[in-house]
Amino acid sequence: MHTREFVAIAIFALTYLLLSGRQLRILPLNRPAAALLGTVLMIVCGVLTPEQAYRAVDYDTLVLLLGMSLISAYLYIAGFFEWTADWVLRVAKTPQRLLFYLVLTASVLSALLVNDTICFMLTPLVVAVVARGRLPLLPYLLALAMSANIGSACTLVGNPQNMIIGHLSKIPFATFSLSLLPVSVAGLAVEFAILRFAFRHTLRAASISPAEAAPRRADWKLIILTFGVLVLVFGGFLAGFNLSWTALAGAALVMVLARRDTHEVFRLVDWSLLFFFAGLFVVVEGLAGTGLPDQVYQRLHGLFGASVSAQAWNLTWFSIAGSNIFSNVPFVLVAGKWIPGFGNPELMWKVVALVTTFAGNLTILGSVANIIVVESARHHIKIGFWDYARIGLPVTILTTVIGVAILLFVG
Repeated sequence: MHTREFVAIAIFALTYLLLSGRQLRILPLNRPAAALLGTVLMIVCGVLTPEQAYRAVDYDTLVLLLGMSLISAYLYIAGFFEWTADWVLRVAKTPQRLLFYLVLTASVLSALLVNDTICFMLTPLVVAVVARGRLPLLPYLLALAMSANIGSACTLVGNPQNMIIGHLSKIPFATFSLSLLPVSVAGLAVEFAILRFAFRHTLRAASISPAEAAPRRADWKLIILTFGVLVLVFGGFLAGFNLSWTALAGAALVMVLARRDTHEVFRLVDWSLLFFFAGLFVVVEGLAGTGLPDQVYQRLHGLFGASVSAQAWNLTWFSIAGSNIFSNVPFVLVAGKWIPGFGNPELMWKVVALVTTFAGNLTILGSVANIIVVESARHHIKIGFWDYARIGLPVTILTTVIGVAILLFVG
């Protein structure tokens, strides 16, 4: 192994140690800072040139994430998320029904507006609403995180890894959604059944306090305007327009028509998330330049099998492991180079999208959405690793097995 390759692998390993260190409270750097450090080290140590680093960043993915985040910010300013949370509590008659409505709401919004953003904006509201209803927090916070992950799988704008897959695979928006929609619906049904069974005694002993469930005021003019633009944006997606610039054009249109102070809007964008993904693109490119991912694939290629079915199932288990070891976005960036070598590349892209998203429900560290929910609610409840994993493990296994089976059937 040449010195440059060794240095690249060492920087990659250090970057992910720091990412895990922040989550486990071992080291002080947070995820964006760790990705930025890895990026700088790749340049300083001569693994990549500045020009190679610039080319490594998938700007289409960042633009798409920015556009959808800006549209979500206008809905937040208009009070849509707060109104929705209050409405769900007001119409729910039982804790079990409230759990169902939360699963449905989080999944639908995540499919439309990016799961990380939805978790960021909904978690404080869910905490407030559940507290007003004098209900236990844990089942509802788990429902929010897991439903956001599962619901986001059915569109190319539901989560960052799907955005990357959309750009790499060139699968039409409608084609992707038609295949993944039944998978997400089945996954949500499984998740709800497991949550309801696991917390059956807790939910049965609880009751909603209707007096505390008063609806809040919302700016319906801005809400209608934003959703009107969102309809146009999704119309553009279905028509085959560029995903990134269609989303950003929609965000710009809302800015022009809403006539609000844009400083407030831009403050709601999670810029650290954009820096995080930009840094990951560079760090993963530095690793890819060593040839190590290709060598791993060449050694494992024969184990995936020859038939489409065998390749799909073996890719499933490999993706579950890769997503939880390296995180789903960097795994997709590396594994994306292998997909064209499979028997049915389009199907395998869909399998990777499904599995890397559903695998995020395995542990707290499985997805950014999980971390956002747990960290946002930490002042109200401490969710331990096993508190999450004891529900996440059966949810991940069952939803993934059923989902891949459906994909193999519908194609």
